[in-house]
Parts: sequence; structure tokens; C-alpha cells
Amino acid sequence: MGARTVILEKEPGIGIITISRPGVRNALNRTTFQELRRTLSKVRNDEDIRAVVVTGAGQAFVAGADVEELGGLESITGWLESRLHQSILDDLERLGKPSIAAINGPALGGGLELAMACTMRVASEKAKVGLPELGLGILPGFGGTQRLMRTVGYAKAAELVLTAAIISAEEAHKIGLVNYVVPRDEVLPTAKRIAQTIAGLSPIAVRLELELLLHGRDAAIDEGLALESAVACLAVSSKEAKELLRKFLDRKK
Repeated sequence: MGARTVILEKEPGIGIITISRPGVRNALNRTTFQELRRTLSKVRNDEDIRAVVVTGAGQAFVAGADVEELGGLESITGWLESRLHQSILDDLERLGKPSIAAINGPALGGGLELAMACTMRVASEKAKVGLPELGLGILPGFGGTQRLMRTVGYAKAAELVLTAAIISAEEAHKIGLVNYVVPRDEVLPTAKRIAQTIAGLSPIAVRLELELLLHGRDAAIDEGLALESAVACLAVSSKEAKELLRKFLDRKK
């Protein structure tokens, strides 16, 4: 059996998932996706992990999909692979635990699609991001166009995809595609700090807030408000919330 291409490490309260194919700048292939699905299942079922950091080994985050595999696909096999890989990135987005992409280097094509499936993104000031697939006569197929539109809006997404643009981390920050831009050696520590901050909060409240953000993102305002009320009531009625509120009131007294 070959070396693992997805590595899971644990630190107090958090999990760190590393895509590890440094010889090909961590390009995503079938094996990597299969291992990622299994890893996400472990994270979901591990109560000690309350937040996740996703990063890449070596000098890249993920430089894209495995081009050799893409070149061998036909229409039906390509569609099936696309839907499978979309479902795995959906698993990440809907993990029930916040995820922070630590973009330590290029995040292109499938790499940016992986990063956009995370809840937040921290990028190296030297990182480049983009969906340049049209330059190869192909399209983003792991959810990239849909998540990009929902993150930066239709017009900017159309510009980036149709021009096959590769942009700097600073530009990505300006348009809201990444949350933080930091020196390269601070990318992973910053992502870990964010994850540890979240891990210190009520896991029930965090889980409910994630549900609200995901389902409210595309809802009409009235539907979003109704969902917010329902989820807020669930949170405030939890044993954990009642205990935290009691402690807060005791401190005030």
C-alpha cells in the first residue's frame, strides 16, 4: 500500500487535515478524494475534534485536480467523477464542525474548490488562487462555480472564471474570497488559533449556527428570519446554554 495522501493529526480541540502529494503539488486524484471522505467521517464522529484546519504539504495548498486522470475521462465517467467529488466537498462544507483552509501556497482549480468548501480561509501573502480551467478547455467540476458565485457574487465570479484569472491573496481578500492574509510562516498558526477559539465555544451553539448560515445563505429574508428564530430557540433551550447563562449571571452578581 502506498503512502497516505490525506493525513489527520489532532491537537487539543482541533483536527488538522493535510493533503499530502507534495511531488505533484498536492493535486487531487481519486485516491485523495477517497481518503478525504474517510478522514471527514472520522472527524465527524470524533467528539474531541470541534474544529478543523485543512492545509497542503510542502510549498502548495492544492495546485488543482490530477490532470493525467482528467485526460482519461469520457462523458459519463467524467460526470460520475464530478458528482462524487462534489459530494465529498459537500461532506466538508456540511461537516457540522467549522473548517479553516490554511492556504500555504497555490490554490488553483480543485484546490480553490477545496478551500471554498471550508468555512473560512487564511492565505499566505504569497499565495495565488483561481479557477483557470477554461484555459485547458475544461470547467470547474467540484462545485467551484457555484461556491464562487455565492462567495463573491455573480459578476466577479464570471470575471474570474471566464478569464481563467489567477489572482493574488491580497486581491482575493479584497473581494471577500479569503478572510485573512498573513506571512507564509503564520498561515498554519493563524488557522489553528481560529480553530482553537471556535473549539472553546459551545459545540451545540456552533453546530446550530453553522446550520443557520448554510441554510440561510440562499433563503429569502422571511425564510431566513424564521429559521433564525427556530434555531435560536433550540440553542437557548439546551442544557449547555442554561449552564453558561447561569455562570454568566453568577459572575455578574
